Formats: sequence, C-alpha cells, structure tokens
Amino acid sequence: MLIVTLIIRRKTTVVNYLRANGEGVYMDKYEFYVGKEMAAYEYLGAHLVEGGCVFRTFAPAASGVTVIGDFNDWNDTAMERAYDGHFWECFIPGTKQGMLYKYRIYLQNGGCVEHCDPYGFGMELRPQFASVIRDMYRYQFHDQAWMKQRSDGRDKPVNIYELHAGSWKREEGREGWHTYDELAELLIPYLKEHGYNYIELLPIMEHPCDNSWGYQVSGFYSPTSRYGTADQLKQMVDRLHQNGIGVILDFVPVHFAVDSYGLADYDGSTLYEYPHVDVGASEWGSKNFNHSRGEVRSFLQSCAVYWMKEYHMDGLRVDAISNMIYWQGDSRRGVNHNAVDFLRYMNQKLKEMDSSIMLIAEDSTSYPRVTRPVSEGGLGFDYKWDMGWMNDTLNYFRTAPEYRYEAYHSLTFSMMYYYEERYLCPLSHDEVVHGKATILQKMSGDYAEKFPQARALYLYMYTHPGKKLNFMGNEFGQLREWDEAREQDWNLLGYPIHQGFEHFMKRLNRIYLENPAFYEKDYDRDGFYWVECSQNPQLVYAFERMGGGKRFLAVFHFSPEQCNYTLRISDAERLKLWLATDDVYFGGNHAYEGDTWYDVSEGQVEILLSGYSGYLFLIEKRIT
Repeated sequence: MLIVTLIIRRKTTVVNYLRANGEGVYMDKYEFYVGKEMAAYEYLGAHLVEGGCVFRTFAPAASGVTVIGDFNDWNDTAMERAYDGHFWECFIPGTKQGMLYKYRIYLQNGGCVEHCDPYGFGMELRPQFASVIRDMYRYQFHDQAWMKQRSDGRDKPVNIYELHAGSWKREEGREGWHTYDELAELLIPYLKEHGYNYIELLPIMEHPCDNSWGYQVSGFYSPTSRYGTADQLKQMVDRLHQNGIGVILDFVPVHFAVDSYGLADYDGSTLYEYPHVDVGASEWGSKNFNHSRGEVRSFLQSCAVYWMKEYHMDGLRVDAISNMIYWQGDSRRGVNHNAVDFLRYMNQKLKEMDSSIMLIAEDSTSYPRVTRPVSEGGLGFDYKWDMGWMNDTLNYFRTAPEYRYEAYHSLTFSMMYYYEERYLCPLSHDEVVHGKATILQKMSGDYAEKFPQARALYLYMYTHPGKKLNFMGNEFGQLREWDEAREQDWNLLGYPIHQGFEHFMKRLNRIYLENPAFYEKDYDRDGFYWVECSQNPQLVYAFERMGGGKRFLAVFHFSPEQCNYTLRISDAERLKLWLATDDVYFGGNHAYEGDTWYDVSEGQVEILLSGYSGYLFLIEKRIT
C-alpha cells in the first residue's frame, strides 16, 4: 500500500507545458525537491512558446513576484502562484528572442529586490544584469560525426589546451574581446598546428567581475555576453567538433557570486546558500551552495545537463572538489556527506545519460576512489587532476641543481600512488598567477638555463602516464604571469629561443597524439616500467612506456653538467633516437642528422647526456 501511495503522489506532482512545436516538457516536483531532477531548466526560466513566452521561477519565501522587461516598458506583470505555491508563473504575449527581463521579488518584510533569472539562458554584460530571452532550440548542430564517435578518452590521447577566452588573443585597436565564433576561426588552425585535441574553457557562465576569471558566477545557465550569444557559442563548439577538437567546460558547483541581483537571498531567504556564515561564506568571498537542499542539487545537476545537452560540451572539469568533500575544504572539519552524495548522484546520472562525456575532478585531497564508479563506492569521475605530481615536479625544477640529489624522489613518488586513481597531469592557470611565476620562469637558474630545463620538464610530463593539460602561453615560453586583462605575449615568438621552444612543443604534442604507447595503457600497470629510479648522483631518470605494439624509453638528465651514462636495459637490440630536447632546432646545442641509433651490447648502452636534457628512444626488441 505504501508503494502505491508514493506512485500516486509523485504522479500528481508532475507539471507540464507545451513548446510551440508541441513537444511536452515535464518536471516532477517530488524529484525537484529531493534533488533528483536532472532537467529543471526545461521547466523553469523563460521559454518561448507560440504567441509569447512562459516565465517560471521558484521563490517559496516571496510574498509576490512580477516580471519586468522590454515587453512591458519595465512595469510589473504579476506572476501567479502555481501548484504548491512555491512556484510562480505567467504567460506574456508578444515577447521575442533577445528581449530583456528581470524578476521583481516582493519580500515578506514589505521590500522588493530585482533579480536576474536563476535559470535564464542569457544575461546582459556587467554591470547590467537583466536576463535575455533566448530560443535555445533554433541553432542546428552539424557535428553528428563527432558526437557519434566521441569517448571519455580512457585509451585515447587527451591533450587539453586550457584557455581563458578573453585573454588568449585580442584584436589590435579593438576594445573588448573576440566573439565565440571569431575565437573558433582563430583557434581551430592553431590547435591543429600545435597538436591539441581538446580545449578546456575557464568558466564562461555569466559573471560580474572580470578578474574572478569566471569562478564567481551570477548566471549559471547564461554563457557570458562578453563573447557573444548562445548561438555564437554553439557555433564555436560545433566548428571545433567538425575539426576533431573536443570542448571541456569548467563547472563551478561549489559557490556563487554575492551580488544582490543573483542567487544570494533570492526570495528573501537563504534559498541557495547555507543560513549560517561559518559554512555559508567561502574562502573566495562568495557564498557556498547548500548541497543539503534538494532544490539546490536539482538546480546544479540540471545545469550540468544543460551545458552537455544544449551546447554539446564534451565534458566538465568540476572546480574545487576539495571544498565539497570537506567542510570549507578542511579535512579536520569532516566530510560534507550531503555534497559528496550530490556529486555521486550527479556523476552517475550524467554517465548513464551519455557514457562518452568526460568528468574531471580538480581535487587536491587524498579522499579515496574519486575516479571509481559510483557502483563501486567511488565519486564517479573519469579523471582527477594530479596535484601531487604537479607540486612535486614544479618544486623539483625550482630547486637548484646542487640540491636536487636530496629531492631526487620528488620525480619518482607520483608512480607510488598513481594507480589508485585515473590521473591527469595539469600545468594549469593556477600555476602562472599570484606571484608564482610562469612555468618557464619557475625553472632554476638564469634566463639561458630555463629553456633547456623547461623542454626536459615537458618531455617528462608528456611521457609520464596520465592525460595532459597545458595552459595557454606555456607552449611558447610565456615569461609574464597571466593577466586576464591582456592577451598573451605573442611578440615573444619573434625571438629565436621562443620559436625553438614552440617548435619543440609542437613536435612533442604530435608524438603524444600519434603513438599509443603514451596513452593506450595510461592506467594499466604494464604500460609503464622504471629503468632508472635509484637516487642517481648524476640526476638521471629513465622509464619505458608501452602500447600499440611499441616500446619507448625516456631518459632524463637534470644536472647542468654533461655526462656519460651507462644505461642497463634488457630485451633490446637497438635504440633509435626519437626526440632530443637539446636539438638545435628546439634551441639546444646539438645537431642530430638523420636516424641516430644506439646499439645495446650485453644489456648495456653508453649514452652521452647533455646538461638539462631529455631523450626519447624507440626500443627495437631483440629477435629471438
């Protein structure tokens, strides 16, 4: 009897409306309240229908709600309480694509405040904040071939170019930014030439402050108008897909902007945020989402679905997971079980909807099973940023060579824990700001010493197991820290040393993309083998990567002095030099002409190693 009662109750909570094309759209209020609704945006927000627009918002504590906009000369059009009294709705005839609107929320204390639509599909450029009516169904994608063959990349190369859309390139003499479709025109040839098969966009949801980089969001369903409209963004994604390039979106389900017109105190109550400041205020000066409320969970996971379904995004990089796993990101305060349950449910449902999407966790904690399926007690992510690898590696290269012997195992430690998760190796935007210096500048020593070390660092990164992410500008040796208000220093490519560095990165990326040994067995133990990982006084490291029927040997020398090194390797007849970081073409000091082979005799081979160098060899097996 109890089961029957529940079924009847849930059926009576279903609400619906019809789009102009006659397609029914439904939302189960029970699912919404308990945090299981995955497409709330199809019901809430502003939806164009035949003859006008249906507006709906969720504001349970409001005493009244009106819509003001272009269509009524910014005068109140009353919304009616709907269903259980917590939803408000109205139909306004004559409304069209592109018109602006706001909700005027009347509070229990007699005051009122104007808000953008939490589920709005577009917003004005800051400091204005009206929502924009968008027809989300008029753009027709032409990326069917991409969508049919895409995957989560488990056994494929994933080389991500992390991008801030407003500061990659700007047009000389023009104020503002490139539009989404203009960016596509510039990005496609650049990414293909440089060997990146994915981009990751720093958050492009609407945000009021440029220097938040998009991480303090005011319009979670609104692509920022800095770079154009929803259709222009769809066109950008569509064109990238048609050229074999995936798009990953930085997603921020942890916190939101404090601006009074946004989610903060939306209906006069703490509807989206925690009511207590000790957990409600984030370390970034924003408000933390209250993941214990089902309505908040439905809002956020529906947002994830929205970007995947309506914009054909290929994945999400989920920001600041540590601040969801632990209260305020502090493990001493314990696990936030409601937030963890939200992540598990959202990830599981997203993968059930489409197993080909990528879910990537930015997580600096040691919380277990982040990349295990939910069915196995995990959080359900596909990949996790390897923050330990990143910190240990960069600290090693900051260290003066005379002290690297003591720090030798900073570069071997990552493989001690590597197989516990599915890791991604990131050198991201966070590592080139706030006085940290750029990747190139982090290298120990003077200007001339930095380039050979950076080349060796990147060879180590791209031959190390795990998917790859590199922030814009790193690929040509950016020297100035990233500034969101300026484009990258492209003038550096007028200098031969930076040209050489760019040539090296192009070649390295191409090797990574074209050789399965560097990605096919990323998460299999038989895809990696240490050859030299003892505390070598010459600061030499060596390991093998296997896959696609080939074996490669990577050898590194992180001391400034040239040395002769005896490499011990079994089951090999010859080594063919595939890449040398000290090649003159890359800005080094040695010219390599034609094929260079090294014969292995009795399991040994002598190799002359330049200072600050890395070498990649193809291993030719002994014929038996």
